Amino acid sequence: MKHTALAAALLAALSGCSLIPNYQQPASPVAAQWDTVDTQHSAVVLPDWREFFQDQQLQSLIETALHNNRDMRIAALNVDAFRAQYRIQRSARFPSVDAGGGANRQRIPGNMNPAGNDSTINSQYSADLGITAWELDLFGRLGSLRDQALETYFASEQAQRSTQLSLIASVATAWLSLQADQEALQLVRDTLATYEDSLRLVERSYDAGVASLLEVQQARTSTSSARVSLAQFERQSAQSRNALNLLLGGEPDIDISTPVPLKHFKFAKLPVGLPADLLQRRPDILQAEYELKAANANIGAARAAFFPSISLTATAGSLSPDLSGLFDSGSGSWLFKPSINLPIFNAGRLRANLDYSEIQKDIRVASYEKAIQTAFQEVADGLSNRMTYKQQLIAHDELVQSGEEYYTLADRRFIEGIDNQLTRLDAQRLLFDAQQQRISTHFAQLASEINLYKALGGGYTEEHAESL
Repeated sequence: MKHTALAAALLAALSGCSLIPNYQQPASPVAAQWDTVDTQHSAVVLPDWREFFQDQQLQSLIETALHNNRDMRIAALNVDAFRAQYRIQRSARFPSVDAGGGANRQRIPGNMNPAGNDSTINSQYSADLGITAWELDLFGRLGSLRDQALETYFASEQAQRSTQLSLIASVATAWLSLQADQEALQLVRDTLATYEDSLRLVERSYDAGVASLLEVQQARTSTSSARVSLAQFERQSAQSRNALNLLLGGEPDIDISTPVPLKHFKFAKLPVGLPADLLQRRPDILQAEYELKAANANIGAARAAFFPSISLTATAGSLSPDLSGLFDSGSGSWLFKPSINLPIFNAGRLRANLDYSEIQKDIRVASYEKAIQTAFQEVADGLSNRMTYKQQLIAHDELVQSGEEYYTLADRRFIEGIDNQLTRLDAQRLLFDAQQQRISTHFAQLASEINLYKALGGGYTEEHAESL
């Protein structure tokens, strides 16, 4: 019973204590409720990105990007690197056991031989098993460094998930931007064809003496303006395709040459919870908190450096002058060599190192609070955009409808000879501008839904690797 208690006490002593400060999560520096919507007070679950983005082509493009995008590869490799660093730091708490063997033959001249004038040859063979300079973690320095490495590894996981969420949102936005550019490009082509027909009609009317030169120049100006817009949207469409290919990591695996009208895009409904939900969902906030915990653990290591460190070196094996007798009875040998290091004077280095660790923690606290504030602003902006874009789209639909009616009426009055060509061209221009604005607003409304999905955390579920 006494031996058991002694062994338990020795194990507790060797395991060491911890000088890491007690971690307390900083208070959230934002309001507890959104101002723009009635928030659900129960926990909400966001849809997975495959459920949120319902277009199959877009789902395929996102899958391709997640496999091929270089930023995702870098993020995944960073996670692997920090996992390896944690395993390295964790191994420092355990003794390293090594086996070794050696042989030594030395000729000693007679004039150096204390036993006589004849030269001699001395031989020594050894085999041993032991540990070298194993630090006993009595004050938790190694344990603090291990915890710091673990929290840094967890932070890298969240950085990877943040990269993934940003990539998903970027691919979706780039895909929508390409569709918007192609839709606008088709609108410009149709409008240019209409302008060219009008120009030919006005030129014939001018030749017949019915239309004025002013009407001809007005029609030519409108046609040239449409050609400028055509070149502009052809360039934007090509640039949008290039941006999408960059996110995908190469050419897409599917045919994306056929435009998809923006009105066909539908997203799953996004439930809104309390602002505190972001603390458990958004990967950038979780990353900032893990970095804060890592800085907190580093303070424990800096505190432990003020205390003595004890290291053990011990070997056991066999020693013999003859190789054949290396493992004979009586050839056993052992070595036990403890050492202690007590810091006495270091010109304030340890104090400065502790101050630095505490300052780093304060920086991480501020970074954590800033991440929360940024997330709150992004969600609040997204909720505001959701309401206003719906109203704006309704207004644009009414504007396009009015423009179509105005153009139909102006075209009829021109054919009947009641109004001149200038009124008809003005109606065409107003309709074209209204249709362009509706496309831009529709794209902005869909992009804002994507940004809101990203701001809310994107259906993220926290999990760590099962094996480190």
